[in-house]
Amino acid sequence: MKFDSPLTLKKVAELINARFLGDPDFPVSGINEIHMVEPGDLTFVDHPKYYDKALHSQATTILINKEVEPPEGKVLIISDHPFDDYVFLVRTFRPFERAVSAISPTAIIGEETVIQPGAFIGNHVKIGRNCIIHANASIYDHCVIGNNVIIHSGAVIGADAYYFQRRPEGYKKLESCGRVILEDNVEVGALTSIDKGVSGDTVVSFGTKFDNHVQVGHDTYIGKNCLIGAHCAIAGVTRIEDDVILWARVSVNKDLVVGAKAIVLATSGIDKSIEGGKTYFGSPVMEARKKWRELAAIRSLPDILQKLK
Repeated sequence: MKFDSPLTLKKVAELINARFLGDPDFPVSGINEIHMVEPGDLTFVDHPKYYDKALHSQATTILINKEVEPPEGKVLIISDHPFDDYVFLVRTFRPFERAVSAISPTAIIGEETVIQPGAFIGNHVKIGRNCIIHANASIYDHCVIGNNVIIHSGAVIGADAYYFQRRPEGYKKLESCGRVILEDNVEVGALTSIDKGVSGDTVVSFGTKFDNHVQVGHDTYIGKNCLIGAHCAIAGVTRIEDDVILWARVSVNKDLVVGAKAIVLATSGIDKSIEGGKTYFGSPVMEARKKWRELAAIRSLPDILQKLK
């Protein structure tokens, strides 16, 4: 998430009552979770396992719970509770806004777009031209919808990321301040849910089509002209490249890449990155022909064992 205008390091540190290391006037242009950072961003880290990743990421302001030497070109904010302070910043700069009507007066809706009765369009949403938003679809605040997009009934665009930190007293939620961006000619099936980014964007590119009952996790990127079958579950921070087909009930683990033009057959489970241009099947997936040979061999085992008696 970008601030409306950059803040100084000193100002951000003052907001959370924390010390800082670096030029007080160092610019902070936004806040971002580690997977999505770019120069100018503030990110947080609160576990030694991830110190090096955060300190050497693209982020230039690091909210951290240990005083270390800042890498060149970066500044630090020292906090006892980086997670909590990060959530405070999210709530400060992207607070929850109560809806005052089914279609927010701050929404921007393009020409020839049809909003069916019962649909909800949140605050600061942008919808392009010639779209159809069917009854009981919900588009949460700040989402961006392109031209010629169809969103079917019961779909939810922009629900919060499923992201929690375990505490002795229970789970602490990492508040979401990202968006969902649906590019032109996307179609979203009924009862599909596409979660917003934690602090960046969940993106569905030009021409991709979803069947019903699909779940897309936070900060996921789905490329152009993909087909996503019914009941697919795509975890967060996943990259699905162009022209991929996932048939029904495919499950995709987090933090992996599905290569361009891959085809994954129904009921498969993807547990690691896979190359493009091939057909896959199974859980965990492997190339379909290899998997079928394996299954044929397993079916022949009883006969082989009987002959060995």
